Amino acid sequence: MFDDASGVCFFYFFIELLASYDICINSNRKADIVTDTRTRRIFLKRDLQIIFGITLISVIGVNSIAPALPMIARDLRLSGSEVVMLITIFTLPGIFLSPVMGVLADRFGRKRVIVPSLFLFGMAGTACAFTDNFHILLALRFANGVGAASLGGLNQTVIGDMFSGPDRAAALGYNASVLNVGTMVYPAIGGALALIGWNYPFLLAALALPMAALVLRYLKNPEPSAVPPIRRYLSGAINSVSDGGIMPAYLATLAAFILLYGALLAYFPFLLHARFGASSSTIGLMLAATSVTSMIGAMNLGRISRRFSYKSIITASFVMYAAAFCAILFINSIWLMIVPVMLYGFANGINIPGIQTFLSGNAPMEFRGVFMSMNSMVLRLGQTLGPIFTGIAFHSWGMEGVFYSSALFAAASFIVLAVLLKSGGMK
Repeated sequence: MFDDASGVCFFYFFIELLASYDICINSNRKADIVTDTRTRRIFLKRDLQIIFGITLISVIGVNSIAPALPMIARDLRLSGSEVVMLITIFTLPGIFLSPVMGVLADRFGRKRVIVPSLFLFGMAGTACAFTDNFHILLALRFANGVGAASLGGLNQTVIGDMFSGPDRAAALGYNASVLNVGTMVYPAIGGALALIGWNYPFLLAALALPMAALVLRYLKNPEPSAVPPIRRYLSGAINSVSDGGIMPAYLATLAAFILLYGALLAYFPFLLHARFGASSSTIGLMLAATSVTSMIGAMNLGRISRRFSYKSIITASFVMYAAAFCAILFINSIWLMIVPVMLYGFANGINIPGIQTFLSGNAPMEFRGVFMSMNSMVLRLGQTLGPIFTGIAFHSWGMEGVFYSSALFAAASFIVLAVLLKSGGMK
């Protein structure tokens, strides 16, 4: 596995090769390194730790059940494309509801949206463990997704409200690391629980119920004080979100999550099972490995961003995605498969938190809820489209077609983003 230094060196190799068009270096700029005790201690703030809990809940819905998909397909006698609907139906509500939740949070308060969302998430998600009727399971997963629609955007919104400047960057970095811990641990836990029965991973959703109580009782976060008339609010929000430097960031989020929820989470478990006879626990551990290097990337993002522009970081990550998917096709050892998996994780670790940090820093507080929820909407759209696109590729060209098409999509995303970001406002 990479350590911090080797991970950074590995990234430098790719970025020097691929981003010469856009190395925006200011040699006179001093390194922005936060070393004061106050900033280091923000990790210990109770309010931020509660947000970490929301972040951990927000990634349960897919990561915990992905290793169990082959078992669900077997026991419920479903095809691969049918069982993948358990991911698609979960992510679908977020496409439509995330911006609505952001508007409600801006106008009525963050907690008034987060608490009922957590409660619905916990109730509907837990209920999934108690049915073996696929249609009822899909309905419950949809309700589960409605509860999840606000969580991925409003946790970042509250962090943006509570902190500013270097403290905000540090808090968002910590939050990204916590998210990576969740994405690393949940597949392993879900895979282990699936050895008992395919329905047991769904019980993890019950963790949202005590979290809702904690948020209601203990979270002390600032709320927007001045709420403008709805027409003026919507006009200002649309103008802010549609800023020319922001839209490429949303596009990068969309492409990244199409790849993550399409090839990696939806079909990579099937590839491991078909090619190597991997058990659900082995699949879970393999998926968890992506988060190891993702954490390395996230922890080093500040250091990397002082050497390279966000344009270079984002575009280089898509080249690494493409390289990882190509490598997956030609590896015949399950243990060597960890190399492209960890490469993919490192690319996610620098790409996704970097986009989130940029967006949060450019969002006024009165619009921050809808600003970040728009990114959550785009994220959910990517989560939903990913399994659909890879399902089409699977039916057309088989399992290899899934990963060939994903590699081509990543390469095409690199080209499009390189063009858009070269003339855009992102630094």
